[in-house]
Amino acid sequence: MHLVQSLPDNPLDIIGDIHGEKTALVALLGHLGYDARGRHPRGRKLVFVGDLCDRGPDSHGVIRHVQALVEHGGASVILGNHEMNLLVDDAKDGSGWFFDERHERDLKFYAPFSRTPAAERHEIRQFLGSLPVALQRHDIRIVHAAWTAEAIRAVESLPLGSVAEQFRQWDRLAQATATTTGLYHRYQQERQHWARELEDEHNPPPFLHAVAQYEATQQMINPLKVLTSGVENLTDKPFFAGNRWRFSDRVSWWNDYDDQVPVVIGHYWRMFNPPRSGAARYSLLFSGIDPISWHGKRRNVFCVDFSVGARWRDRKAGRPIGASRFRLAALQWPEKRLVFDSGQTLETS
Repeated sequence: MHLVQSLPDNPLDIIGDIHGEKTALVALLGHLGYDARGRHPRGRKLVFVGDLCDRGPDSHGVIRHVQALVEHGGASVILGNHEMNLLVDDAKDGSGWFFDERHERDLKFYAPFSRTPAAERHEIRQFLGSLPVALQRHDIRIVHAAWTAEAIRAVESLPLGSVAEQFRQWDRLAQATATTTGLYHRYQQERQHWARELEDEHNPPPFLHAVAQYEATQQMINPLKVLTSGVENLTDKPFFAGNRWRFSDRVSWWNDYDDQVPVVIGHYWRMFNPPRSGAARYSLLFSGIDPISWHGKRRNVFCVDFSVGARWRDRKAGRPIGASRFRLAALQWPEKRLVFDSGQTLETS
């Protein structure tokens, strides 16, 4: 078994990023017709595109629920960047449900949220560490952020269960280069000096050149980062997303994807009626693209992440969840139909 695995031959329901929104997940599974063990009366199978956790009220509950579906044979799951962060102990924004060092800072935005008991953390790691990073069959490919031939070739023969160590090996390679050139020292200095401003939306740091260069280099040298976080380039000016200032930006890799086989991804915070700034930064990749349309060079890539991970904003503002523009979606394959946690169904175009 390897980090790129085969999909079952069944019709599929491909569920986007969940980010701890267990209520939305349970509602969506009900609308799709699955029972508590993940069985479907017409033999359909679930596929989760990753980012099960962080920011929502019950990341622990989502992972345990999905784990049970996998163990009962009703679902397949791939790793997203948030699961990768957990596996390599990179405690980032929204991960206070698991990492003690993030707990206090995350209360500001995401409270209340359930936490994983310390006694269960090892089991959570074991489950996530057993997952692949991509799934495929003759008519469909599924990856969290970017399907590039180079990155797939780099990981497809790696054994299942090796993902965290492989990730660290590529990071060590990139780190060695950064250390030798002095880039890493400059990066640390900038991060430490501007630590408070880096997570303060209203008090931005200046453009941090070492942070920008270091993060872009780390991203593109590591194939696992490409697959789970996407293709990135340096940006012209810093922007605030994911509750921190960023200096490299995701790019629309699908405009260069020339294969015939369709690809389904998550990761990119697609939205209906997005605001013009702020939380919609990554949705700008879809400017001019209808929210239910396929996209890319051959119009055969589809992002099924409809930003349910931003529902914490509704809760903080006291807005009713039922009217949220942030949704959890499933793409039904081969029908190419969308089903949302509200029960709404739309045909993609």
